[in-house]
Amino acid sequence: MARKRLHAPPPAEPKNTGHPPQVPQPQDSAHGETWHRLFSRMACGASHYAGHPVAFLIAVLLVVIWALTGPLFGFSDTWQLVINTSTTIITFLMVFLIQHTQNRDALAVQLKLAELIIAMKGAENRVATVEDLPVQELEQMHEDYRRRAEVTLDHLNRRRAQLKRAS
Repeated sequence: MARKRLHAPPPAEPKNTGHPPQVPQPQDSAHGETWHRLFSRMACGASHYAGHPVAFLIAVLLVVIWALTGPLFGFSDTWQLVINTSTTIITFLMVFLIQHTQNRDALAVQLKLAELIIAMKGAENRVATVEDLPVQELEQMHEDYRRRAEVTLDHLNRRRAQLKRAS
């Protein structure tokens, strides 16, 4: 017996109604927060506190204390190793926190821009996901928009000149 193949019609092109599409929200695992979410919360908290002026003052205070203890330890190699090792470890860990924060912030900005582009009638919705394009296509789009901006600026300058002459 031959099976019939059912073909679903292709999905319709989304229309720009001025309202953003509903995005499905990620689900947490049954065992609570995932490691990714846990890291994200920890990284956001750590970056918040690390960026606070009090954290800077504490770091300066620790360096001053370290420098003042130099004579007590005879400026030994171990005394120098303490600050070198400490700063290396802190710098190493901060790289990951900073990268996570930048990734999160960049994604948030992209989502906000996409929301504005999608909500705006007459906008090119393909620009909402431009960050996913290859570099060559981004450069081509940049050149296209640069040309469009020049044409618009020329048009505005001509209009301003006409209005100035008319007044």
